[in-house]
Amino acid sequence: MKILGIETSCDETAVAIVEAEGGASPVFKVLSSVVSSQMKLHSEWGGVVPMLAKREHARNLVPVLEKALREAGLYVERSEPLQATSYPPERGRSERAGKLLATLLVREPELIAPLTTLLQNIEIPAIDAIAVTKGPGLEPALWVGVNFSQALAAAWQKPLYPVNHMEGHILAALLPSREEVKGKSRKVKVEFPILSLLVSGGHTELDLLTDWRTYQILGETRDDAVGEAFDKVARLLGLPYPGGPAISALALKGEANPRVVLPRPMLHSKDLDFSFAGIKTAVRYLIEKLTGMEALLRRSKASLSLDEQTKADIALEFQNAVVEVLVSKVDTAVRDHAPKTFILGGGVAANIYLRDSLSKLFAEKHPDVQVILPSRELTTDNAAMIAAAAYLRITYNMPPETSFRAQGNLRVTDSGEASQ
Repeated sequence: MKILGIETSCDETAVAIVEAEGGASPVFKVLSSVVSSQMKLHSEWGGVVPMLAKREHARNLVPVLEKALREAGLYVERSEPLQATSYPPERGRSERAGKLLATLLVREPELIAPLTTLLQNIEIPAIDAIAVTKGPGLEPALWVGVNFSQALAAAWQKPLYPVNHMEGHILAALLPSREEVKGKSRKVKVEFPILSLLVSGGHTELDLLTDWRTYQILGETRDDAVGEAFDKVARLLGLPYPGGPAISALALKGEANPRVVLPRPMLHSKDLDFSFAGIKTAVRYLIEKLTGMEALLRRSKASLSLDEQTKADIALEFQNAVVEVLVSKVDTAVRDHAPKTFILGGGVAANIYLRDSLSKLFAEKHPDVQVILPSRELTTDNAAMIAAAAYLRITYNMPPETSFRAQGNLRVTDSGEASQ
């Protein structure tokens, strides 16, 4: 089965085509995965601006789709281009069909012309379904992908599956990396229950999966997500956006410093929740103490008074504090819920110190638990993970949808049933 995935939840415009088989024991082959990042655009603002993200998604979706189809070998030009009134071909050249794209893309008018041109010039690709991120994420950005995917599904007469973004991050760990042979599937035997730690700019949560349909949130952040904390601390240190890679790189130069000590928030709480707003504030107060200046949240002038070694020491201490909390919560969750598999997911999963610390935890204390870490390039938002998550929806006979709202968050009721 071939599934085309579309991802526009934040600042990456992504389209991928994934071939899947195996049912509840899935095996995935990535035929193409194209990501257009807006990082440089948003770095000027120190974070993602939703309406700018929406605009860029509308500009990028058709070129990214075309490139993904070409890489997968599914871009086949028509011998004679269709007329604009021919969508979908099965419906004939009626006036109603001619207005189909304009109706479905009424909120994204800038997409109508380039998508119409593409659809007129190519054959319907040999895919079985379309998947799209419906949330969580930035609502203006999500809507572009949702409306675009609805137009494609109607034009090509393919079923459309909405996917929860966080489900995708879990499935990313089962996808083959670029280091592996291109086009080759990755076979990973997964045993339930699965404990998953999802760490990103918008989420920090521990989930327990008893099968691919049932997600129980064991703990989540009460305020800032861990990736958000990295970004905010990076601003305080005068580092560029995104903050995670910048802090990790600077931390490599850091040393233990008795003047640089930060708290470990909720390290000894009796639950599995997280809190990272306080440690950001602690960094601010630390900078003020070391410099005698007020640390401005947007652009830290106080950090300019810090020497580079002290900045590196702060970056190291911050990273150590955050990772210590994450690893401790994972340790507690393993002891309490006895999972057979552990999966790490989300953008912060690219952090090498976090990956090494979790690997060490399981090697030393829980050697019987299988640990699956995603390749680092698949920790960031991508459409291959969305296509993979849709495959499991198809496997469990979850119906496709033709009309749905963006921004739905996956939750679990007390009965254990997934809800939106």
